[in-house]
Amino acid sequence: MSKKITVFGATGNLGNRIIRELSRRGAQVQAIVRPGTDSEKIQTLQQSGAEVQEVDLTIVNALAQAVAGSHCVVSALAGLGEVIIDLQKRVLEATVQAGVPRFIPSDFCTDYTDLVPGENRNFDLRREFRSHLDRAPIQASSIFNGAFADILQYNTPILNLKDKSIGYWGDKADWKLDFTTMDDTAAFTAEVALDEESPRDLQIASFQVSPRSLWQDVKTATDQEFRLQPLSSLEDFAAFIKKQRADYPAGEQELYARWQQGQYMYSMFTTHHTKVANKRYPHLTWTSSLDFIRSFVR
Repeated sequence: MSKKITVFGATGNLGNRIIRELSRRGAQVQAIVRPGTDSEKIQTLQQSGAEVQEVDLTIVNALAQAVAGSHCVVSALAGLGEVIIDLQKRVLEATVQAGVPRFIPSDFCTDYTDLVPGENRNFDLRREFRSHLDRAPIQASSIFNGAFADILQYNTPILNLKDKSIGYWGDKADWKLDFTTMDDTAAFTAEVALDEESPRDLQIASFQVSPRSLWQDVKTATDQEFRLQPLSSLEDFAAFIKKQRADYPAGEQELYARWQQGQYMYSMFTTHHTKVANKRYPHLTWTSSLDFIRSFVR
């Protein structure tokens, strides 16, 4: 008998991929969406193999009825406090109420458990929900994928294709950065959702690459030598982010405020994954740094 897995946040970029990977593994997949969700998005989910239910996300009893009979509930929700804390709390309460044994929270990011509270607004939201989750009578598994590899395409200071530069902070030209593609994250998440013995925390990375080795990958892929340059000390970077946040209070209501992007990059240079669980499911394949670079750098 196939396992029933329920996914929240299914219309998002990652959620849709998780639906697809679960379907490929023969799971009975259910996607929960808000009433009035765009019909094209619903059709896309159905084509990926999901049964779609429109449910009022403000009503715990309705959510509990929807997730009843599931083996695991997966949250790929994205947002600020009203989503990561408030909505996930309702989803968790409904999951427990329905007797579902397992829950995967929306912790798709760097492993923040070793980071200092207050240094990253979005991590702090996840940290607050984690404390609530750990008090709930349910088996939980968090998947920490580092940064989504896609950010390397968007001219961040770490890799700027327009300026042909690769930047780093402090003395960390050889510091390993954790990147995972969305497809690799989705495939691993599907395995965890179906794995009744998965542990509380799982670190993954399609590839771990330093700024210096990223420079070499770009050179191999393009035969071009980008500038490899220090940007500032980590202390100066932290002070700049703090001032940027203070000067732009409207960013508190933005999921990816400019200063929040800085906070993410700061976290990448202050912690990295040391217990990568890539080999937990030996049949999975992982995208290499060079292959990913070759997919978009010419």
